[in-house]
Amino acid sequence: MVTRTIYPYYLISNSRSFSRQRGVVLIVALVFLIALTAVAAALMQNSTSDMKMSGASEEKVVATQEAISASDEVIFRQVNAAVGNNRFASPVVRFKDENFRNVTGSLDITNTGIDTTANINIANNDLELEPDCPHSRSASSAQVFTCNVLRVQVVRKYGRKNTNEVEVNTGVAQQLLR
Repeated sequence: MVTRTIYPYYLISNSRSFSRQRGVVLIVALVFLIALTAVAAALMQNSTSDMKMSGASEEKVVATQEAISASDEVIFRQVNAAVGNNRFASPVVRFKDENFRNVTGSLDITNTGIDTTANINIANNDLELEPDCPHSRSASSAQVFTCNVLRVQVVRKYGRKNTNEVEVNTGVAQQLLR
């Protein structure tokens, strides 16, 4: 069996090498620590701004989809309204009245707060005449029909304190008998 003996002078010579070091390793370690801390802080700040941007983007997509759904709901409510309540078939003169054009009250499903407004306006008709209908495949002899060409405008506010808006415009051509 081989035994190894440790002599005391090895310990003494080893402790002498520690006394020769002047703190260079400590300074280098501190420099690396500061550099790594700066890199970590930059990455944390970058990821925070990425999260804010993705949240804002998602909020805009949701607001756009809600505005499109509100536009669909306005059209559905007007087309399926009781007799005499379809504002698409109303005389053009009635659209001067702001209370008549505002259909925000008909948004039962998509307007959860006060952040969505809906209006029905006349599109491209400054003279307030009932124009002929746009071209379609359905036949009409001797121009029996005229049309109300209308615009359904839905404005949806979103964001912090409702500072941003999404606006959806939908064109409607309602046939009328002359």
